[in-house]
Amino acid sequence: QVQLIESGGGLVQAGGSLRLSCATSGRTFSAYAVAWFRQAPGKDREFVAGISMNGASTTYADSVKGRFAISRDNAQNRAYLQMNILKPEDTAIYYCAARLLSIIFTDGSGYNNWGLGTQVTVSS
Repeated sequence: QVQLIESGGGLVQAGGSLRLSCATSGRTFSAYAVAWFRQAPGKDREFVAGISMNGASTTYADSVKGRFAISRDNAQNRAYLQMNILKPEDTAIYYCAARLLSIIFTDGSGYNNWGLGTQVTVSS
């Protein structure tokens, strides 16, 4: 198990940018596939982006392709989600998820480590 702590959320105007950070406490962060999910009020949780253990492979939801970028710094035990050209429909709680020695899953059931989330609100 690894503890995940998200930060970087906030209120931003449409068209703006935010960078989310996912910090971990484990020393084996490089052995975890990491993903970002989000959940808007009244909606199901949805996959946003995922990154492989070594960072060489990334996957994105169609709704964020070209606007969001996932990255990681294994030396710093952190993963990031750079969000650009934000839209009101991006408003949600964003969660970091991780799974040991895994491929990237786009289904949340594939992850057994979750953070508590950070709120992102995009005003129109």
